[in-house]
Amino acid sequence: MGLSDGEVREDVIPPGEGSERLDRALARLWPDLSRSRLQALIREGQVTLDAAPAGDPSAKVVGGQRVAVTVPAPRPAEPEPEARDLAVAYEDDDLIVIDKPAGLVVHPGAGNDSGTLVNALLAHCGASLSGIGGVARPGIVHRLDKDTTGLMVVAKTDLAHQDLSAQFADHGRTGPLERAYLALVWGVPDPANGTIDAALARSERNREKIAVVREGRGRHAITHYRTEDVLGAREAVGLVRCQLETGRTHQIRVHLAHRGHPLLGDAVYGAAFLTKANRLEPEARQALADLGRQALHAALLGFRHPRSGETLRFESPPPADMARLIAALTP
Repeated sequence: MGLSDGEVREDVIPPGEGSERLDRALARLWPDLSRSRLQALIREGQVTLDAAPAGDPSAKVVGGQRVAVTVPAPRPAEPEPEARDLAVAYEDDDLIVIDKPAGLVVHPGAGNDSGTLVNALLAHCGASLSGIGGVARPGIVHRLDKDTTGLMVVAKTDLAHQDLSAQFADHGRTGPLERAYLALVWGVPDPANGTIDAALARSERNREKIAVVREGRGRHAITHYRTEDVLGAREAVGLVRCQLETGRTHQIRVHLAHRGHPLLGDAVYGAAFLTKANRLEPEARQALADLGRQALHAALLGFRHPRSGETLRFESPPPADMARLIAALTP
């Protein structure tokens, strides 16, 4: 594949200590392009070194060599844009923070090739998507379950996608990343505040579920929790705030169920507790039936802006259906 129409960038390899890989040198020149993206451009023939085509990302370069990169216009994303009202908490040229409603799948997949958050973002962001990995698509760096509500950040550029992905992979150890959820659970955790450190893996009995496994067999997972209130007149319900140190699939739902306190409305991990709903006050019982999902809301999201370095922090109150359930449970 030869050079194609697109943005042409030219520069000179800066002086360094000896030689270095071409892809690494280009990543230092243009940090808004991911190294994997640059490797693909090199292999596609979109890079020249001293006016000669460069096809090997590992080729050695030295300071003073002139390099040119043609960055093709982003290809259209495969999912179709679909207009949908989105609750936008913040948006700029690099990213968008949305407050996801219940029932919205984040990414197209088997059985969900339309009607997803990605479809909606393609329509909402339009031309402001600069192309992630060469495709005009939103960069999903973390997810919420279909029926979990609350705050999500999505990248609009390669630079934002790289930086935000690194922040989430780092789990906030070296930056301001914060993720906190509000959950309604059956019973009251004992102790009321604490940490659940239990590895998670796909269940061998049911591949649709996640299970707690012995350390070394699954992925390390840590959830810090704090009981904020005890609700319910006939049946105790805990209002629990969970702070994620890791972000595994179904982590909060599985960790709290493992401790004997599954989420209200969780048909997957709290099926054995469904009869408890019959012991709730009539108003609370109806509110739980109206909720029709696990009572979990991503209430807090904080991170470092990938371009400005500013710490951004957003809070979201529980959605109306969960707020009604909390009110109905309040003595």
